[in-house]
Amino acid sequence: MSPDNPSNTPPPPPKGTNENADAIDPSDSTFSIVSLDVFTRDMNLIAGKYRNAGNWLRGIGLADQSKSVNVNHITDDLGALDKTVYGVTPAFDYGRDLFYYGPVTFGSSGQTLNISIDTGSSDLWVKTNCRNCTGQQFNPSKSRTYRNTGRRFQIQYGTGSASGTLAQDTITIGGLSIPNHYFGAVSSTTADFNDSPESGLIGMAFSSIATSGKPTFFEHLMHSDPRVGPLFSVHMTRRTPTGSEVCLGCYDTRKARSGVVWLPVVSKTYWTVAMSGAVINDRIPITSGELFAAIDTGTTLIYVPSGFARAGYWAIPCDSMRSLSISLLFGSTPFQIDIVDFNLGRLSSSSPYCACAILGLGDNFPDNLAIVGVAFLKSWYSTYDYTNGGRVGLSRSTN
Repeated sequence: MSPDNPSNTPPPPPKGTNENADAIDPSDSTFSIVSLDVFTRDMNLIAGKYRNAGNWLRGIGLADQSKSVNVNHITDDLGALDKTVYGVTPAFDYGRDLFYYGPVTFGSSGQTLNISIDTGSSDLWVKTNCRNCTGQQFNPSKSRTYRNTGRRFQIQYGTGSASGTLAQDTITIGGLSIPNHYFGAVSSTTADFNDSPESGLIGMAFSSIATSGKPTFFEHLMHSDPRVGPLFSVHMTRRTPTGSEVCLGCYDTRKARSGVVWLPVVSKTYWTVAMSGAVINDRIPITSGELFAAIDTGTTLIYVPSGFARAGYWAIPCDSMRSLSISLLFGSTPFQIDIVDFNLGRLSSSSPYCACAILGLGDNFPDNLAIVGVAFLKSWYSTYDYTNGGRVGLSRSTN
């Protein structure tokens, strides 16, 4: 199914975004020095999002909300989705493909704000009457449908945090609206959230791991209207501010140039699939036993257990980049990563080595956890399907 063009007009990306993105060929041995900001922000976010992963992946400490997601009315045939209700919203690439955000509309007055798109978490929150926050915020006094529940809301991201109250209001994305949806009305954040253009975050993993204990936006949407297709798809552009999109209830054939390979979800927490390793130059397999791989649009890089990363050369000679190919193995199927996304830059001005987009996780993470972020997803159009017990679909991207 190819949905029509988005009906809403997106807010412009911030000034300066991607202005030097096409200046350097990452396979060139003269590639610039890697930015430590990429690692710092990414590691801080995943430290919070995955701090309970060890328990959650074993089914410990989960909310019961996800058990109520009923998709029995759904067909398994993507082609049969043509008559369903769906919505398409644009997304923007911030910085050098650091993260992606899109327009979300809050309240009866139609306040549209930039919100980060994250399949690695499950809460929606937005800056609301926040004195120490920068950027645009939601003003609840302008919405006659806003309701403050009086319950505290707090979410932790490594050393950063956002806190406020749990609220309800009408939320609209891609022309699809839900009344009385729960979200965090955040009145205080740490400085971590004040150096980027987004006003909040929308989590699109399973609600079993939601801090609020409430359904995610998409789960609520499926409950509210059974005509909505039980899947959403994400297209991430490379080094261009515009062109990315989220397809709610749909699969956009214009963003894919291959069929879909379906990977069953092994844990209804994150969008977690089984990963068996990686392949270098189509012939050198790297394995460390079966991994639980979370497909995460809100994480920039790819993270694996430390032992796996050491075996996989997290830093390699820059001169070898032109001849390098690397793929992640899901089951027995290799999925290649574009070398443009794999090479992060030289370790220093005098170093012959370049940093790679696959990094090792520290000791505070489960030893069988992998986090597959944007560095991989720019090469693969990803679909998140609630049928068949949950599954992730990967199609070769038009990038």
